[in-house]
Amino acid sequence: MQLLRLGPVGEERPAVRTGDGTTYDLLPIASEISAGADIDGAFLANDGVNRVRAALDAGELPVLDTGGLRVGPPLARPGKVICIGLNYRDHAEETGADIPGEPVVFLKTPDTVVGPYDEVLVPRRSVKTDWEVELGVVIGRTGRYLESEEDALACVGAYVLSHDVSEREFQIERGGTWDKGKNCETFNPLGPFLVPADEIADPQNLAMRLWVNGELRQNSTTRNMIFPIAEVVRYLSQFLVLRPGDVINTGTPAGVALGQPEPKPYLRAGDVVELEIEGLGRQRQILGQA
Repeated sequence: MQLLRLGPVGEERPAVRTGDGTTYDLLPIASEISAGADIDGAFLANDGVNRVRAALDAGELPVLDTGGLRVGPPLARPGKVICIGLNYRDHAEETGADIPGEPVVFLKTPDTVVGPYDEVLVPRRSVKTDWEVELGVVIGRTGRYLESEEDALACVGAYVLSHDVSEREFQIERGGTWDKGKNCETFNPLGPFLVPADEIADPQNLAMRLWVNGELRQNSTTRNMIFPIAEVVRYLSQFLVLRPGDVINTGTPAGVALGQPEPKPYLRAGDVVELEIEGLGRQRQILGQA
């Protein structure tokens, strides 16, 4: 089951796509369980996934004509976007960073989230815009001070493909926190869809790839994380409350522009980035200029 949102920016309509490729309108269910009538934190917290399954089994959802509709980010109104840096050993090594003893944590603002095929803008005065394919974890149940991996995974509502776009000069060379290089406009394409957590057999064994202008740049698997998903969720809950609709970007493997020899192939307007994670679909963005 794939949960997605279709339509123009700000007018997306919740939908569900089944294994046979049919897309159904989710607005009737979303209107009942979410004040925003959408796929959001309230939808996940109020057993929206199982209610969709029941409605599909009962044949209660109308078919939705998707012709010509834009694919928006599959989660409406994300809460926090929490990111884990240097969570793949090969990525830490290629950038010359020490292997972290604890997860490296930074935040993205929710308004960086855009659709999986939307334009990504190279910031003004940027010369080091970079790519990062990542597994996104969507929280479906409130978690605070979690103690066990089992409790941590029980808080995960869905998984999603995420693109953690970064500006390395702003992030590393301008002083202060990483956040300046992570929160530029359009810097977190998400989607194309959410997959409920219980439908991903092993989120710690998913192939992940990214191409720039047709050239394969990243080719790895989520089993190479330093801190696995359960530990990341447990760890974060010691410092902040995880709430339904929060997104965790769990880190990127080797192959980013920052880790390449000079001249490093940073992104420019007109470049095309494509990325995918096994079972979570594929994104494609054309870079524009802010």
